[in-house]
Amino acid sequence: SDSEIADVIAAFGQAAADAEAIGADGVQIHAAHGYLIDQFFWDRTNRRSDSYGGDAVNRTRFAVEVVRACRRRVSAEFPILFRWSQWKQQDYHVKLAPTPVALEAFLAPLVDAGIDIFDCSTRRYWDPEFTGSELNLAGWTKKLTGLPTITVGSVGLSRPNWIDGEALSVSDAGVSSLDPLIERLDRGEFDLVAIGRALIANPDLPRLLRDGRTEAIQPYANTMLGALV
Repeated sequence: SDSEIADVIAAFGQAAADAEAIGADGVQIHAAHGYLIDQFFWDRTNRRSDSYGGDAVNRTRFAVEVVRACRRRVSAEFPILFRWSQWKQQDYHVKLAPTPVALEAFLAPLVDAGIDIFDCSTRRYWDPEFTGSELNLAGWTKKLTGLPTITVGSVGLSRPNWIDGEALSVSDAGVSSLDPLIERLDRGEFDLVAIGRALIANPDLPRLLRDGRTEAIQPYANTMLGALV
């Protein structure tokens, strides 16, 4: 209901204010992977006929109001990050924005609301987002908005743990060179890199990378095998 939506928006704003009050360096709003905000984005789950439903831009309204509520409750220099994804866990190939033009229209209201950094979730960072360009989702988002972006997706893995919905043996995933990722980072395609599974296997991964000790990086799969045994 409208009153429930208002309550959720207010709760996001209060949470952002609380985070700054206790000394956090920023907040990230999770709007990916089928969570609540993402459910408003996706036409297969948002079947509303009011102002929170309709076309792709109208379906951003809930997210826009969440971001604005957070922006109002924190200081101007407090960063607000926004995590989003094209794909869904139920459908790896679906796209909220199937073209760059559609992507620009989708992102514009979110930029206006006060986002500082977009965290662009993909399954494989090296996959181009659209045909005719090598840019991934973070690259396109930065190009269209001018804002800093974060890339993510199978960083450090020679093979992803699943391909097109088919799970692979964990022993199939190994460590890959980070050189291609660093080259794209140096070119300015994106500004930051998020790492998930590789950090589970290597809690001190940032230090190993900083020191150039890539030979000490353990494959995620091997660590999981050890844990399973």
